[in-house]
Amino acid sequence: MNIYGASGHAKVIMDIAKSQNIPVSVIIDDNPQIKFVLDYPVEHIVSPEALKDEFIMAIGDNEIRKKVVEGFKGKFHAAVIHISAAVSSSVQLGKGTVVMPNASVNSESKIGMHCIINTGATVEHDCVLGNFVHISPNAALAGGVEVEEGTQIGIGAVVIPGIKIGKWSTIGAGAVIIDDIPDYVVVVGNPGRIIKKRVLNYAKK
Repeated sequence: MNIYGASGHAKVIMDIAKSQNIPVSVIIDDNPQIKFVLDYPVEHIVSPEALKDEFIMAIGDNEIRKKVVEGFKGKFHAAVIHISAAVSSSVQLGKGTVVMPNASVNSESKIGMHCIINTGATVEHDCVLGNFVHISPNAALAGGVEVEEGTQIGIGAVVIPGIKIGKWSTIGAGAVIIDDIPDYVVVVGNPGRIIKKRVLNYAKK
């Protein structure tokens, strides 16, 4: 497996790979100033040899991750799951998705491609997550929640059962979501309230 990106997110993916005995062959980052990550050398060009292997995108920002994925010529690795995470055997996980330590993804949930289920996050039964979604540390989605493409659920946020959250929205840290949320908005508070529209810089609308 290769890793594209050498930020802190890459460090966690390296730990996930280690926990599952998945060898990491190459780490690549566009920034020539980054020479090492966790004492592992970083390369700055995707070589033809590297393209023979599969990649995980270690890019935390959903918009940038989508932009890089759409322009990438290589293949993507199956979802990687930290050994401490609890993922039901009935869960569907898209390619490039990462499930971090102590996360929980329960029965018959469907997770899209290139998602991040971050440390200690909970995705309950029958949830549906679109591509490029990020569920931040200790956030909790109750059963039957739908989160559309590119949305981020902030640290410690809570979403009650059956809620639908639109695409490319941001749910603030600690927010409590009790009503459906539209596309392209920022929501904060308890109960969650829309405070502004989002303007995308990279991702296609």
